[in-house]
Amino acid sequence: MEQAVIKPAGEGSATSPEVVIETRNLTKIYRDFWGRQKVHALKALDLEVRQGEIFGLLGPNGSGKTTTMKLVLGLLFPTSGQALVFGKDASDVNKNERIGYLPEESYLYRFLNAEETLDFYGRLFTMAPETRRQRVENLIELVKLGWARKRQLKEYSKGMARRIGLAQALINDPELILLDEPTTGLDPIGTREMKDLILQLRDEGKTVILCSHLLADVQDVCDRIAILYQGELKELGRVDALLKVRDVTQVQASGLNDQAKQEIREVIEKHGGQLQMMDNPTSTLEELFLNIVQESEARPGRRATKSTDQ
Repeated sequence: MEQAVIKPAGEGSATSPEVVIETRNLTKIYRDFWGRQKVHALKALDLEVRQGEIFGLLGPNGSGKTTTMKLVLGLLFPTSGQALVFGKDASDVNKNERIGYLPEESYLYRFLNAEETLDFYGRLFTMAPETRRQRVENLIELVKLGWARKRQLKEYSKGMARRIGLAQALINDPELILLDEPTTGLDPIGTREMKDLILQLRDEGKTVILCSHLLADVQDVCDRIAILYQGELKELGRVDALLKVRDVTQVQASGLNDQAKQEIREVIEKHGGQLQMMDNPTSTLEELFLNIVQESEARPGRRATKSTDQ
């Protein structure tokens, strides 16, 4: 049976202070009762997460995203390889006071309300009572649950539970925040607000790891991504660089008449190019939906002014 390779804390630490998380040949194999290999969940993962960035772990269900998070948190031990957090082995529990974690399913006590829940988790940290009370107040407003602060969590919808789960993950004002499927159960408005909040956390200098299989979420907020499939790292890099189609040049212009468009076509053909598209750009369904909602709130009872062909 393979043995986990664990170095003493501080030995072989990340060389740069900007590297918050580093994995070296990180491997996890789940075994059955008799010790036989059952699932090769993660295979020799090498990556770095830098301070102040939003790093996305992207992949379909079962690709190893959650396993990677649990290995970084020290909730699982690697079969081989090593995970370093703040330059120390992930098994060092002292790191946890600097980390916030939102799991895919929030396991919160159903009979506490929002204030009681956050106060309970705040007591787990060395936090003065007045500081804790102010932190609870600020987080409830941050996740926009002030109107439901006295309701027991058993009465919360799934989207509301995700919001209070995020507040719980932020109670200790962590430097590193791990979010596992943070937009699960949220409607389009709640999803946009969650993504804006993640961007705000980055602007405050915090490091965020976002684990998701929703492409739009990752594309909207992440600086760099790692794409996992069946436990293997398939791609790693900046989102803008990975999405750029380098052999296609896109030109956008407004106010062109038909003659100008024809001249553009002729210039492209003259230089050996091939015009693939010259059309009006499109928005996204999310943007359209949010614009309509915002306009409806500003002008109740009026239909959106933008007209479309039927």
